[in-house]
Amino acid sequence: MLDPRAQTLLKTLIERYIVEGQPVGSRTLSKYSGLELSPATIRNVMADLEEMGFIASPHTSAGRVPTPRGYRLFVDTLLTVQPLDPRRLSELKGALHPDVPRRVLNQASQMISELTHFAGVVVAPRRQAPKIRQIEFLALTETRILLIIVTAEGEVQNRILLTQRPYKPTELVEAANYLTQNCAGLDFMQIRQRLQDELKQLSSDMTELMSAAVDAGTEAASDAAAQYVISGEKNLLGVEDLSTNMGRLRQLFDLFEQKTGLMQLLDLSSRADGVQVFIGGESGIAPLDECSVVAAPYEVDGQVLGTIGVIGPTRMAYERVIPIVDVTARLLSSALSPN
Repeated sequence: MLDPRAQTLLKTLIERYIVEGQPVGSRTLSKYSGLELSPATIRNVMADLEEMGFIASPHTSAGRVPTPRGYRLFVDTLLTVQPLDPRRLSELKGALHPDVPRRVLNQASQMISELTHFAGVVVAPRRQAPKIRQIEFLALTETRILLIIVTAEGEVQNRILLTQRPYKPTELVEAANYLTQNCAGLDFMQIRQRLQDELKQLSSDMTELMSAAVDAGTEAASDAAAQYVISGEKNLLGVEDLSTNMGRLRQLFDLFEQKTGLMQLLDLSSRADGVQVFIGGESGIAPLDECSVVAAPYEVDGQVLGTIGVIGPTRMAYERVIPIVDVTARLLSSALSPN
């Protein structure tokens, strides 16, 4: 699409912008590109690149900055990836201790955040929906009830239910006994199907309580089945490109809390072969419009378990971040493998 001269100038412009964070002018390109071109020729090529949408000209400067389209071309075809420093590789290997899988995920997330100085994220392996052993209700106030769910594995999950009316202790015991006796050994999707007809035969008051319990239990099971570990979010507060827009930064932190949109993006990465890079609006998630996500799947015995990645500004050192994500994904796969 671009001739070699235009490719070299675009590559040089993006590399200088990533390092310096300032619009790049023709004099800088002449100095760093290694091309024997006149300033007028460089300006003509830059004008062509701008017309094609690879670079843009800020109002306050004669220099140019890369656009998301320019970054995309750079990452796909012009990037020279640096091999990971042996010392860094040794640090990564030493940081992952496969004694407890959940701890390994936390270690990987923290390590990748520390190495890149951005936010590190690891999607935990999806678990099957837990089977229920016991359900209890505990009145907190007249219309606030604590739902206590004990799974077959012995895990305990709590949810707050808001009801239309107060319930007597005997009613709470009756509802809990009914659910435990009829639904032990089932997950909440199965419970929902089983109770669909039976709830119609109960009093409307009890139906409200049990329906609320099933809804809350289904939500709890969904949260447990799809989780991620995120580290280093505070690093983004120190990134100049992001910290100048506090409104967008708040949206980004809200995204980390809500999880759903980011999970969908990282799920896409789990189906990819190797490292995948989402630049700005490519993610389809508004709070990430000024960010890039570099992610790669990790696997055990050929089965993809989840995704590990980095979230940072579009002006990141891709040649350094990409190999960190790639190697960490491979080391995580190795640490989780039984052999």
